[in-house]
Amino acid sequence: MSKTLNSLNTVILKISQTAIITKIHLIISVWIVIPVSLVYGFNPSSEFDIHLNTVDEHNFFKAIMGLYLGFSILWILGIFKANFLKMALISNIIFMLGLGVGRGLSWIIDGTPTFGYQFGVFAELFLGFYGLWALNRKYYKKP
Repeated sequence: MSKTLNSLNTVILKISQTAIITKIHLIISVWIVIPVSLVYGFNPSSEFDIHLNTVDEHNFFKAIMGLYLGFSILWILGIFKANFLKMALISNIIFMLGLGVGRGLSWIIDGTPTFGYQFGVFAELFLGFYGLWALNRKYYKKP
């Protein structure tokens, strides 16, 4: 009986460990992207050197907020529902690498941004490349 329980505990720990390794960047992304989206949508000047002057600028940032929240919902689905995981991983990779590369390009062309955006470049690239690694590990590793 105790041998069976120990085997069951080992399987549960392995599943949990594998799930954490595969999904941790999605959890981190949701934890960061949701608050940032709300700041972008409602008060970007509170955290960033962004000052919106027209209705169109406010509209643009609310659309960005909606886009960020939409992706966050997909990532949450991927965290909790296995049939959404691959889609969540791929979308997170594209989202994070797209932001990281775009911000990095801006850093080179436009000059040095504030610390939050500097940190963002490295964090987004890290999360994107981690996602590539997790996707490859889960779906494309050779037997």
